Amino acid sequence: VARAAAADDEAKSEGEPERAKGPSTNQMLVFVPPHPLINHWLAIARNAMTPPSIFRSTLGELGRLLIYEAARDWLPTFSAEVEGPVGTATVEMVDPNQPIAVVPILRAGLVLLEEAKTVLPVTNTYHLGFARDEETLEAKMYLNKLPSQFPEGQRVLISDPMLATGGTIVKAIDECVSRGAKVSDIRVVCVVTCPPALTVLSDKYPGLRVYAAMIDEELNDAGYIIPGLGDAGDRAFGTE
Repeated sequence: VARAAAADDEAKSEGEPERAKGPSTNQMLVFVPPHPLINHWLAIARNAMTPPSIFRSTLGELGRLLIYEAARDWLPTFSAEVEGPVGTATVEMVDPNQPIAVVPILRAGLVLLEEAKTVLPVTNTYHLGFARDEETLEAKMYLNKLPSQFPEGQRVLISDPMLATGGTIVKAIDECVSRGAKVSDIRVVCVVTCPPALTVLSDKYPGLRVYAAMIDEELNDAGYIIPGLGDAGDRAFGTE
């Protein structure tokens, strides 16, 4: 797993011209944006005293900020000219003919996407539902609204607040790949993850990019991230 910072200053040899250097496609990259607003909303989400309505809006805000980071160099664009009040301007716009396929993992993945429309101009939403067996910790799918086939080059954004054991997100990615999506075109947005999930993803999906507010250290025996957020779905919807 390679952890990428928001800003990467590459040392240059003397006399060598500066050149753009993109991330390697041979390894998974994990982005933890060093943004004070992300840290602020994460602190509120971690607080056990945060009521469901505030917890839900907090995850929506974290989703908006993380999706903004995930979309930074990813959205399809085109150049055009527009007539401004005092002259013609050359502009760059997001291509409305290439919507992003957003895939929330139910339930809690929905919450991360509540503010997505303020960041992504054009999207199609496809739901995946998984329930975790509390004894085996295995994820079992109960809903699949993915298309039978994604078009060539389809960009896919998968949202799930917690990547703990990695079982659910692996099944979600496999479902997308089986329908024609390429791993290099998939980005995962989560609030908190931890080494077990990242190890599984890194071994299986070179080229994947994961965007998280924080990487926590460990899982407990029940498969929850420590310190994590608890059960994000129950906390967001006020259920047990």
